[in-house]
Amino acid sequence: MYAIVEACGKQFNVTEGSKVKLDKQETEIHKKIKFDSILLLNTDNEIHIGTPYVKGASVTATVINHDRGKKIIVFKKKRRKTFMKKKGHRQDFTEVLIEKISITSARAKKSAVEGTADGA
Repeated sequence: MYAIVEACGKQFNVTEGSKVKLDKQETEIHKKIKFDSILLLNTDNEIHIGTPYVKGASVTATVINHDRGKKIIVFKKKRRKTFMKKKGHRQDFTEVLIEKISITSARAKKSAVEGTADGA
């Protein structure tokens, strides 16, 4: 089972037990986060595509760590002008562990049992 989650203005492909690096979140370590904006959900026998989000679907994650990414060097130079500028940047991120992908919508559960597509 996997899902495509929209978080921090980006889309992430997540599975249960996977670790994902999101943009910096203002939460404590070991606190649970719930994502409700699920764009696509693939269960064992059914694919649910949201318009724009899948109703009743959610992903639960736990914050593992707050850290900074690898250093990126930005170097600017203009030839024959004696202009050189060097800058570095490290992006803050929050690492989360995906614990549970669930769908609670009665319509989605019914369509999964009957084998019909969600939204049909």
